[in-house]
Amino acid sequence: MTEAVSSLSADLAPLAAHVHRQWQAHGRESPIPGLFLTCAEAPSGPIHAVYRPSLCVVVQGAKTSQLGERLYHYAAGKCLITSLEVPVRAHIVHASPEAPYLAFSLSVEAELVADLLLEHGPADAPDACAALEVQSLPTDLIDPLMRLMALCDQPRDRPVLAPLIRREIVWRLLNSPLGRNLRQIGFADTRLSRIGRTIAHIRDHYDAPLNVPSLAALAGMSPATFHRHFKAATALSPVQFQKTLRLQEARRRLLLNEADVTQVGYALGYESPSQFSREYRRLFGAPPGRDSTRIRQSLTPEVAA
Repeated sequence: MTEAVSSLSADLAPLAAHVHRQWQAHGRESPIPGLFLTCAEAPSGPIHAVYRPSLCVVVQGAKTSQLGERLYHYAAGKCLITSLEVPVRAHIVHASPEAPYLAFSLSVEAELVADLLLEHGPADAPDACAALEVQSLPTDLIDPLMRLMALCDQPRDRPVLAPLIRREIVWRLLNSPLGRNLRQIGFADTRLSRIGRTIAHIRDHYDAPLNVPSLAALAGMSPATFHRHFKAATALSPVQFQKTLRLQEARRRLLLNEADVTQVGYALGYESPSQFSREYRRLFGAPPGRDSTRIRQSLTPEVAA
């Protein structure tokens, strides 16, 4: 192990202890809005989720996230920046009871990024880049992240100090190798921000037929240019993106027993139950009814005989 890695591991140990203790006290949702904690004692199966603009930091263990055909691997000392709202398939790959996977994510608000850019620059919009990027955690972020985590135990200080520390974290991110991705969140008219507007439209109308020319007009691009930039940012075509959102929503509704399989499929815009079942199985590995039953059973505690 190199001296740099050893030093980073030593720096991460107190942060990992904070994350584990706060997880035990609060579970996934910390008392700080937008700060979410993760602890897992074993590798996971596929986790289907929608990532929103945020910083994710791994302090112990490792995880992979897949966006389209792109695979992102991040272990202790690495962080993932998300600059668009995108559906992903993730796996926790390194975790055990002795060394659980420990991580946290912190939402990043476009308004805060924009304020810092307006006040302190740089004024030029960045070149377009992908929605996800993995980098080593900048060492100057460890201290403010520790101070933010400590505020979970300081309810009187949180309203005053949490906004200041979040501002510091975003500023340090903007001046790190992740700054290019983060800057795209704050600029109103970058290619990525225009793609972001179309993503919000798809999200709000995922059950309606997809109209690519209308989406292209919303982005201020020709259909061909829009399609190219959308896939460059999200690794998915607009049709694939909408399909993934639809199927994730279908899974949520089935787990909540909101309706039967056929009703859910029709409600989300599928023309036939067979088409819905086929596409659902392709994404989740099992037909909708069987998949939702399996998940509910896995979440139900066993009753002692």
